[in-house]
Amino acid sequence: MAVALDIVRSRANPVFRRLRALRERGAERGLCLLEGPRLVLEALGAGVEVAEAVASPKAEASPRGRAALEALAARKVPLRRMHHDLLASLSEAETSQGLLAIARRPVFDEEWIFRGVPLVVVATGVQNPGNVGALLRTAEAAGATGAYVAEGCADPFSWKALRGSMGSAFRLPQVRGVKAGAIVDRLEARGIVVLAADAGGNRRYDEVDLAGPVALLLGSEGAGLPPDLLRRAAARLAIPLAAPVESLNVGAAAAVLLFEAARQRRLGGSTETGRPQESWRS
Repeated sequence: MAVALDIVRSRANPVFRRLRALRERGAERGLCLLEGPRLVLEALGAGVEVAEAVASPKAEASPRGRAALEALAARKVPLRRMHHDLLASLSEAETSQGLLAIARRPVFDEEWIFRGVPLVVVATGVQNPGNVGALLRTAEAAGATGAYVAEGCADPFSWKALRGSMGSAFRLPQVRGVKAGAIVDRLEARGIVVLAADAGGNRRYDEVDLAGPVALLLGSEGAGLPPDLLRRAAARLAIPLAAPVESLNVGAAAAVLLFEAARQRRLGGSTETGRPQESWRS
């Protein structure tokens, strides 16, 4: 890895200005900004192309930081040194870890979403980037085969979303920016059963067969799913909540539904007592 010996100290330096521009408009160029050793290691481990990096002496102060620098060196990623205060001014974190990298956003083949027995997450209207990131991490943890992040959702490769997904955005196959109605069209064309998470739903989430090819529609906590999508769902799944709680964060609701699907798939679509799971068609 070529390491520049001079230390970037000025906001007028082209390296600093490029990083600042990418933090604000990286999506326009198909790039994203990685902050911290852990996220850099997650990206490299997932095969994401890292174009360049900057580090302050703080990056070498921890084992993970040194591991990230070594991993960048092994891939011959150009590295520049930057004064810590200057690098910290680019950070969204309260305390900078001393490492930033520019990476190319991964592009996934949509077919990967449908491998095996599809379990697909569809996020619509989720504008909080932290919630988008948490949703992708939960989906990967539960064994989902992929996700659609519909038009109007927060960017899954923004800093806050990447921090929430902790690397899952680099690994979980996903398609972004498609209108929600068009996503449902694609799912139905493939015979995927489309189910909606809805606080006022007509079916309990644990009374519906989630072991087959299904897609889960998830909206924001405040607005929920729009009526046109609710009408297209084969069933509207409700999660019983103790009063006075009326709704769950989208990440929490996704976790309940996805891990119920994972449980059913481990048990072959039956309950723990062996009683056949009630079909969504009934």
